[in-house]
Amino acid sequence: MAQPDNKKFFENLSGAGKAIAVLTSGGDAQGMNAAVRAVVRMGIYVGAKVYFIHEGYQGMVDGGDNIKEATWESVSSMLQVGGTVIGSARCMEFRTHEGRLKAAHNLVQHGITNLCVIGGDGSLTGANLFREEWSSLLAKLVQQGMISDDAAEKYSALHIVGMVGSIDNDFCGTDMTIGTDSALHRIIEVVDAIMTTAQSHQRTFVLEVMGRHCGYLALVSALACGADWVLIPEMPPEDGWEEKMCEKLSANRAGRKRLNIIIVAEGAIDRNNKPITTEHVKDLVVRSLGFDTRVTILGHVQRGGTPSAFDRILASRMGVEAVLALLETTANTPACVVSLCGNQAVRLPLMECVQMVCSRLPTRRMPVYVPVCARTREWPCAFSPIQSNFNVAVLNVGAPAAGMNAAVRSAVRVGISEGHKMFAINDGFEGFYKGQIKEIKWGAVGGWTGQGGSLLGTKRTLPAKYIGKIAEQIRKYNINALLVIGGFEAYLGIAELLAARGTCEEFCVPMIMVPATVSNNVPGSDLSIGADTALNAITDTCDRIKQSASGTKRRVFIIETMGGYCGYLASVGGLAAGADAVYIYEEPFDIRELQSNVEHLTEKMKTSIQRGLVLRNENSNVNYTTDFIYQLYSEEGKGVFDCRKNILGHMQQGGAPSPFDRNFGTKIAAKAMQWISKKLQESYRQGGFHFVSILVLWGSCRNVLLFQPVTQLKDQTDFIHRIPKEQWWLKLRPLMKILAKYKTSYDVSDSGQLEHVVCNRTKESDTTTTI
Repeated sequence: MAQPDNKKFFENLSGAGKAIAVLTSGGDAQGMNAAVRAVVRMGIYVGAKVYFIHEGYQGMVDGGDNIKEATWESVSSMLQVGGTVIGSARCMEFRTHEGRLKAAHNLVQHGITNLCVIGGDGSLTGANLFREEWSSLLAKLVQQGMISDDAAEKYSALHIVGMVGSIDNDFCGTDMTIGTDSALHRIIEVVDAIMTTAQSHQRTFVLEVMGRHCGYLALVSALACGADWVLIPEMPPEDGWEEKMCEKLSANRAGRKRLNIIIVAEGAIDRNNKPITTEHVKDLVVRSLGFDTRVTILGHVQRGGTPSAFDRILASRMGVEAVLALLETTANTPACVVSLCGNQAVRLPLMECVQMVCSRLPTRRMPVYVPVCARTREWPCAFSPIQSNFNVAVLNVGAPAAGMNAAVRSAVRVGISEGHKMFAINDGFEGFYKGQIKEIKWGAVGGWTGQGGSLLGTKRTLPAKYIGKIAEQIRKYNINALLVIGGFEAYLGIAELLAARGTCEEFCVPMIMVPATVSNNVPGSDLSIGADTALNAITDTCDRIKQSASGTKRRVFIIETMGGYCGYLASVGGLAAGADAVYIYEEPFDIRELQSNVEHLTEKMKTSIQRGLVLRNENSNVNYTTDFIYQLYSEEGKGVFDCRKNILGHMQQGGAPSPFDRNFGTKIAAKAMQWISKKLQESYRQGGFHFVSILVLWGSCRNVLLFQPVTQLKDQTDFIHRIPKEQWWLKLRPLMKILAKYKTSYDVSDSGQLEHVVCNRTKESDTTTTI
């Protein structure tokens, strides 16, 4: 692709003569290895020497074999490994001045003046103190005769960049910390398993999850599994919570619910600062209700297992950004931490973040009222509940996507909480015109959060041919607002309903679309419900496929992914799985590039690399098919490696939704229903409706939540290939190539600007206009 002249590319940033060390400190977190891998490979790529520091700060203090130079191959096959392969330890000695003096001496001996620290707020605070003391430490080493004056002058400045590895998501300034998403995967896997046995015996389960000072894991896992109650340290329950909780559990059982799930963060407290333990909750339920109640403490299982696709991608991006930050730093540059803001990797002053964390109440992206709504009918709205009993219909359109059911459940329960009568439309627009419409009650969506596919049923049928019949159904059921959950067909469908407003006044009602498709190809939205689950399916499958070649001769796997003409799944899945090449429609390729990739992989195979991975988007090229690429690699790789091919197919659409998609679907649908309620209120005047034409697409663009009119998105859409004309994830492709050892250009025009925590806030924007 052509590169604009006004862009700044990292070729101008040289790491020649620099030494970078990477360490992991404090508690381990899944994804740390992906961050280490990215730091090592990006550091070597720009010409720097990169060192492992084993066992965290303890290894830095002890020195010796704990500090070793890293090679490109030394980080192979670690992307999918949980924990941290270079070790982590809590070091009391480093907290002393003498300990830091030893650490400084060991770094100087290796010429290391650039330090990349992956850990929590304590580890990063220690790194900043080390940096501030660096000059005095060197002066003391010179005084003791341990280093020369020349060495002190040559290594006069220590540069620090941090990455937050913590499953608790308890650090300010970043949307997510490395390891959090994977920990949620472990929790949800356990909860889903427990729910089946709990239903069999009509049991109540009380689960304790990690989070001594931060209730993020408890809150989001409660949201993702539809828990009955959640207790977190940030929101001590009101006095009398015990009675309210028991009333809620009893009411659910009376409604024929066969199980109850209560999630407790390990640091949960009441208004008197008294700990709320799982045993206390269990005894309370048994004593008050007599329910068969069991306690499960997940413990360190939450830290274990392979990292999720999200954590691999997050850690890889942060690792590359950390190296770029070290290359650009000067003696006057403050220590920074690499954070995630929307879809952008940003740099924030380390101590600004740490100081905000000290309160132990970091600002969260997710409003706490969402899970409250998910477990009770008491809805703390920002406006008064509507009294007019409006009718709101919800339907799924297009191919099924994991998380659709979570979105429907959230929409139905939020709508009922706000006084609406909710209607479910089966089988998309086809069911709409056929009259497959029925009222849906609160209990009807119980247990939907963790189920894959579309329980409402979904079809690709568009409404244009059936406008009259659909208008008739709207009149029959007196539908006052419409929520459409789906992919590109949903986008086209509501555009057709918009076009029909001139002839059918029935369509002059609030309508909103929530993007849900594994292809992630809906214009106006950076992310769609279902894409994360598909990415995890691809990543897990690639891990298993690569493992199948373990101990055999060298082998290359050619994998075909879904996505239509959109290369999101192939590109981002390739980054998460450590692919050597990814072929997509958005970046045209020819036989010369294919041949170059084969030669590149052949050279890698002649060293210590045993397995290769190549991903191809299903519609990347009409002639260079998966079979063609497989045959080309097989022929050209003879004598060096053999090939296997796999077409993943619809397994990418199936399975239970990931925690991210459950959470995302629940939140986005709740926001959509709030928007509908607001528009219904605004349109209701003196006992009647006075509608303006309102029809929008709801999406999350970068770090701004947008309600965008469909008409404004037409110019941004390639309707022939059913993709947006501009896609944010394309900027990740050079990163994937760099980590696969290709020479390429990486745009750093968005990097290098140190932001402030106070500016790093999620915004909401209602850009709706009269259409």
